[in-house]
Amino acid sequence: MPQEQYAHRSAMQSSEGPQVYKVGIYGWRKRCLYFFVLLLMILILVNLAMTIWILKVMNFTIDGMGNLRITEKGLKLEGDSEFLKPLYAKEIRSRPGNPLYFQSARNVTVNILNEKTKVLTRLVTGPQAVEAHSQKFEVKSLSGKLLFSADDNEVVVGAERLRVLGAEGTVFPKSIETPSVRADPFKELRLESPTRSLVMEAPKGIEINAEAGNMEATCRTELRLESKDGEITLNAANIKLPRLPLASQSSTGSRQKIYELCVCSNGRLFLSQAGASSTCQINTSICS
Repeated sequence: MPQEQYAHRSAMQSSEGPQVYKVGIYGWRKRCLYFFVLLLMILILVNLAMTIWILKVMNFTIDGMGNLRITEKGLKLEGDSEFLKPLYAKEIRSRPGNPLYFQSARNVTVNILNEKTKVLTRLVTGPQAVEAHSQKFEVKSLSGKLLFSADDNEVVVGAERLRVLGAEGTVFPKSIETPSVRADPFKELRLESPTRSLVMEAPKGIEINAEAGNMEATCRTELRLESKDGEITLNAANIKLPRLPLASQSSTGSRQKIYELCVCSNGRLFLSQAGASSTCQINTSICS
């Protein structure tokens, strides 16, 4: 550009004055910006109000939330609590002097797991029954004495007395071994096998004693008293055999009330009319 033209243009710009360029947002853009800033402030206030309301409703404090309190020993729950998923804890206990309740609409299950998360012991309390699954089940007293124990091999009752209060008694499908079987005072003791035989065995003897009452043994077919190496003793002031068979007697002795007790070779007993001498030989036909 020639020097004369540059000087002419500079002279013209200096005569017109300095030009000002405006920088910023004007018009509808400015109004939109103010609207968005106002909307953002409203959302912040609403969010803050909702946060304060949630903190108030949930009872958030420095110590915890609602009925849940954080203490030095762990978590503390006050009032009723509901757990929708599994609860893992080392120890669960109530406040001193207050009971601890576990409530469920279906059942309550307590599982004991090993390091491989395999169930070792399980306790299930359901609407129909209470089930315990373990290798051994024990019940002990406060002093540590074993009261009841059960496993695959045996069931042990460690109490001094086992009482059965059922109206039908107790049913043992197999044998029972005990040093004593007795009823409560003023109650009857009954040993019964409805469809099979009843066997009582003891290496040193069996004693049946009724100190204040009678003792009855009743059967439908035969009642046998057998001693292989010893003897059978009937020790009583009166021994009655009211249904022994009576041998034929003469008409002259129909009013006689004294009879002779006879024994057949097969052990059968019968009565014969007493006479001056033995009449058993006369009535031996009853032994056949």
